[in-house]
Amino acid sequence: MPEVTTLIPMAAMLLAIGAFAGVMAGLLGVGGGIILVPAYFYIFSSLGYGGDQLMQVCLATSLATIIITSLRSVLSHHKKGAVDWSILRGFAPGIVVGAAIGVLVAASLRSVVLQGIFGVLGVTVGLYLGFGRDTWRLGNTMPTGLKRSLLSPILGFMSVLMGIGGGSFGVPLMSLYAIPIHRAVATAAGLGVLIAVPSVIGFLLIDIPQATRPPYTIGAVNLPAFALTISMTLITAPYGVKLAHMMDPKPLKRVFAFFLTLVALNMLRKAAGL
Repeated sequence: MPEVTTLIPMAAMLLAIGAFAGVMAGLLGVGGGIILVPAYFYIFSSLGYGGDQLMQVCLATSLATIIITSLRSVLSHHKKGAVDWSILRGFAPGIVVGAAIGVLVAASLRSVVLQGIFGVLGVTVGLYLGFGRDTWRLGNTMPTGLKRSLLSPILGFMSVLMGIGGGSFGVPLMSLYAIPIHRAVATAAGLGVLIAVPSVIGFLLIDIPQATRPPYTIGAVNLPAFALTISMTLITAPYGVKLAHMMDPKPLKRVFAFFLTLVALNMLRKAAGL
C-alpha cells in the first residue's frame, strides 16, 4: 500500500481532474473519459502499479464514472428540452452490442496495445475537434436501417476501447447528419449511458491479478478513483451544461482539441516505449 504522503496529493489530483472532466463533459459533450483514462494511467503508474492489464483498470473505472455523469448530464439537458430521444432509441440496441464486444476485445488485449488504440483514436478525435467544420455533412437526417445497424455498434465498440462515453464520437456523428450542436451534445450524454452500463457490467467480471491492480479494485473498476472522481463531476457537470447553453464553445473546443492531441500523442509515445 502506498504511503499516506503519496496518496494525499494523488487524491487531490483525482478531485481536480474530476472537476475539470465534469465541466468539459457538460460543455462540449466530450472530455469525461478522454481526460480520465490518461489521468488514471498516470496516477496508477506513479503509485507503482502496472502490468499488462493496467489500461483495463483505467478504461473500466472511467466508464463507471460515465454512468453517473452521463445520467446527471442527460437529465439536465432534458429539462431544457434538448435531448433527441428518438435517436437514443434507434441507436440503443447496436450500441449495447458494440459495447459488449468492446469489453471482450479489451479484456484480451495487453495494456500497451490499448494505449496505442487510445492514442490513435484520441489523435483522430482531436484533429476533428480542431479542424472539423460545422458545414461538413454526410446527410440531412440521422441514418436508419442498415446504415444505423452498422454505425451504432461501431460507435459503442470504439468508445469502450477508449473508455469514453458517447460524446467524442457521437457528437461529430450527429453533427455530420445536421443535428444542431446543442442537441447533439445533449443526446450524446444519453449515448454515454448506453455505452457505459453494459461495458461496466462486463469489466466487473474481469479477473485482474491482485499483485498488479490498485487497492480496492473490483473486477477492473477501482473504487477509490471512481468515488473521488464522481464526487467532483456530480458538482461540476451541470455547470458545464449551463455554459453550453450560454456561450459559443468553439474557441474552447479548439484549445481542448490541442490539449487532447498532445495527450493522445504522449500515450502513443509510451505505447512505443519511447
